[in-house]
Amino acid sequence: MASDTSSDAAKFAPQPTPETEPFWAGCAQGELRLQRCSHCDEFYFPPRPFCPSCWSADVTWQAVSGRGTLHSYVINHRPAPGFAADAPYAIALVQLDEGPRMMSNILGVENIPENLVLDMALEVTFEQRGDITVPQFQPAGAQR
Repeated sequence: MASDTSSDAAKFAPQPTPETEPFWAGCAQGELRLQRCSHCDEFYFPPRPFCPSCWSADVTWQAVSGRGTLHSYVINHRPAPGFAADAPYAIALVQLDEGPRMMSNILGVENIPENLVLDMALEVTFEQRGDITVPQFQPAGAQR
């Protein structure tokens, strides 16, 4: 689900590169895509032209489940450019079911330690920021 509010456009939005374009195109279509090595079958993130496990350049993009768990986090209480309207907010390390870890934010719950339980089940949600759609995570089963 993507939200589209006027404050979303003011938030930081990454700039796609030719190497990351398939990732951002997937986000725009509401799916999380990762690269997978055709040689050793490993998923990996962030995008790069070769597998970090076996160095093969035979890699493809695949849609993944968008499910994972909260591996670690920090709560930022200070306003920051592009995030000031959302302080405090969680900067989270999400362990994806497919293996890689991804930095993101946690939405759908108040960002306090009591609500951010390590290993809690998460699922991807998408947020529109200007011309780009950004993957975020929320507790599994939460409605945004």
